[in-house]
Amino acid sequence: MSAVLAEAPDSAKPTAAASGVALVLLGTGVVGGALLKLLNTPAAAKLRLVGVANSRRQQTEPAQLADRGLREKLKSNGDARDDATLLRALDGSGAAVKVIIDATANTGLAIRHAEWLAKGYHVVTANKALAGGELPGWRALQAATASGARYGDAATVGAGLPVLSTLRRLRGCGDALLTLEGVFSGSLSYLFNQYDGSQPFSALLREARKLGYTEPDPRSDLSGEDVARKLLIIARNAGFALGTDEVEVESLVPEALRGVDTETFLSRLEELDAPLAQRHAEAKARGGVLRFLARLNQRGRARVGLVEVSATHPAARLYGTDNQFALTTTRYHSQPLVIQGPGAGPEVTAQALLGDVLSLT
Repeated sequence: MSAVLAEAPDSAKPTAAASGVALVLLGTGVVGGALLKLLNTPAAAKLRLVGVANSRRQQTEPAQLADRGLREKLKSNGDARDDATLLRALDGSGAAVKVIIDATANTGLAIRHAEWLAKGYHVVTANKALAGGELPGWRALQAATASGARYGDAATVGAGLPVLSTLRRLRGCGDALLTLEGVFSGSLSYLFNQYDGSQPFSALLREARKLGYTEPDPRSDLSGEDVARKLLIIARNAGFALGTDEVEVESLVPEALRGVDTETFLSRLEELDAPLAQRHAEAKARGGVLRFLARLNQRGRARVGLVEVSATHPAARLYGTDNQFALTTTRYHSQPLVIQGPGAGPEVTAQALLGDVLSLT
């Protein structure tokens, strides 16, 4: 990789580029893989990768880290996963800034974010499990960042759309969030932007899965839990101390399909069709459309679920995998501040991770 080429003599090495920022990357899936590509671009010239790990293997050897085939080779070659070794690589880097990048969705790793921050490592993440999980975890995260280490979370909501940064800037200016409404899931946005009754919902879902717009098990999207986590992250950043049990979540997965294995679920997708077809027909008869919305009101009431909206509603005019966040604040009161754009995709999510890392330099 360009940022970790063979060692040059000390006199020939630019100090900032060689040792200013050291990185360990956890997760080499689609997002982590996209980030590895970005680390080979001029934008990442100041960064030095000192460790990479997937769920089973890791690599800390400079020559191997410089290999552009690192992601594929790590699937079958590398040392056994050992976080202590990865942290030693960071500590031994001589870097002024040490960053752990969590590009996974692993809850066990997310729980360690506060621990790493408290030890002085910066954490940059796409993992929502801590900030959008149980309230004590959020509070531990806030306490850990008070020590001075920074938490880069742009990739946790909207795949890097400037939602959290805008909200924090507004709060810093004395503004306050009153209400929030939007479409926070790229996969559910795509599904209901496309669903017009001309084909069964199950057929559309299979197509979206084939295109990579949903998780391999689409229940991760259809349950609404991922959207609920994003809503909690935004609400908590706005000052609402909400617990997970305070978000009303409507799942689109029928009760009978919630406990079966993935293969069985995929073979029974047609069981989704009748209930959604009826709701679509009722909405269409009234001139409306269906959208999967997240909502937060001034009293802190939060809900995630399928809603009928008018054809003139902002969410009715979304395209593809667009996300949309409409923020009403004390100063954006007569008309909400709307942030909209692609809310899914490994490239934009990886770019959000890189942006958070570069903000530390």
